[in-house]
Amino acid sequence: MRVRTGWAGRTGMAGRTGLVGATAVAVAATLAGTATAAPARADHTATHTATRTAMDAAVKDGVPGVTATAKDTHGTWSATTGVGNLRTGAPRSTADRYRVGSITKTFVSTVLLQLEAEGRLSLDDTVDHWLPGVVTGNGHDGTKVAIRQLLNHTSGIFDYTNDPGFVRTYFLKDGFFQHRYDTETPDQLVHLAMTHQPVFAPGTSWSYSNTNYVLAGMVIKRVTGHSYASEIRHRIIDPLDLHATSAPGTRVTVPHPSSRAYSKLAESTTGPTYDVTKLNPSLASSAGEMIANSSDLNRFYTALLRGKLLPPRQLKEMKTTVKIDGVPNAGYGLGLIDRKLSCGVHVWGHDGGIHGSTSSSVTTADGHHSLSFNFNGDWSGDSDAVIEGEFCGK
Repeated sequence: MRVRTGWAGRTGMAGRTGLVGATAVAVAATLAGTATAAPARADHTATHTATRTAMDAAVKDGVPGVTATAKDTHGTWSATTGVGNLRTGAPRSTADRYRVGSITKTFVSTVLLQLEAEGRLSLDDTVDHWLPGVVTGNGHDGTKVAIRQLLNHTSGIFDYTNDPGFVRTYFLKDGFFQHRYDTETPDQLVHLAMTHQPVFAPGTSWSYSNTNYVLAGMVIKRVTGHSYASEIRHRIIDPLDLHATSAPGTRVTVPHPSSRAYSKLAESTTGPTYDVTKLNPSLASSAGEMIANSSDLNRFYTALLRGKLLPPRQLKEMKTTVKIDGVPNAGYGLGLIDRKLSCGVHVWGHDGGIHGSTSSSVTTADGHHSLSFNFNGDWSGDSDAVIEGEFCGK
C-alpha cells in the first residue's frame, strides 16, 4: 500500500512492503505525506490538472511511465506520461494492461463474501474446517484462525514473501533471472510460511500477509471445486465485461496493449534498471497475480461499492475495518482499504505491487468518482500524490 498492499510490496526492495504488501510501518510512512490539510477540489478540470502534475512528478522521480484513468459525474478522463519502453522510447497507452499485484485481494475477498451470501460457508469458519492440516507447525494452528482473519490480515500467519530464501530467489537480480519462470503452487507457498513462527496470536493485532490470500484462494477451490481464477472469471470478470482483466496462472507475458515493466532487483533504489516484464506470476498466486487495465479496475470498484456484486450485509462486512496501529487515516476491511485523504474525502480500494509494477485503484463510497493508475517501475514515485491530486487537488 502506498497504502502499499501489493503482492510484491517491495519498492526496488528498498521498502519491503509486502508483495507489494503493506506492513503497518509501510502504511504509516506512506500516509504521513497526506497528513497536512489541502483544499477540496474546485472543479473537474482543475482536479485533473493536479492529477497530471502528480503523474509528471512521479516520472521526474524516476518512474519510467504512468497511465491513469479517472471517472466521475463529468465523464471519463485518461492520461499518460513518461514512456512504456525505455529502449524504444514508446509512450504508455491509456489502454495498457498491467500486473495489479494485491488489487487481486479485493477480487478474492468478493468471491468469498458471495459464497457466504449463498450460505456455502461462513467467514467465522476456521481455516482448518476447509483446509484440514494445512496451517500447522511452528505455532501456526488453523483451528484458531477464521476465514475473516485471513481477509483482514489479523490471522498472524507469517508472510511467505518475507522468507529470506524467497527474497533471494525472486527479488534480487541473480535469483530472479535464474528463477523468473519457475512455478510455485499454493501448497508450496503456504508450506514455506509454515516454516516460520506466527507474527502474533490470531485476532490480537494486524499484519499484512500474502499467505492469508493464498489460503483464501485455496478455500475458494475447496468450497466450489473450481480454482479461484475460474470463480473470479465466472462471478466478476464476465458479468462486468472486464475484457482486459485476467488471472494468468503461469502465463509469463502480459497481453497487449501493454508496456514493459522495470525493477532495480536490489536492496537499494539506485543502480541498473532491469526489464522484468516476463515472469511466472504463480509466485503471487491468489495474493497478487491478476492483470487488468485502469478502466476495468474503475468498473470493478464502482460496481462493488454500489452494491452490484454483494448484498448489503456482505458489503457492510467488507467495509468493516480494523485499525492499523500508528495509521490514524486508514483502515483495512476484507480486502478493501478505507483511506481518509487530506481534504476529508474517503476513498475505498486497494494498492498493489509486483515486479516492475505499482498500481492503485480507489473509489468514493457512492461509486461516483474512481481513479486507477499504474507506474511501470517499482522503486520510486508517489502514488499518494496522484490520489490526492485527483480527489483533493485545486
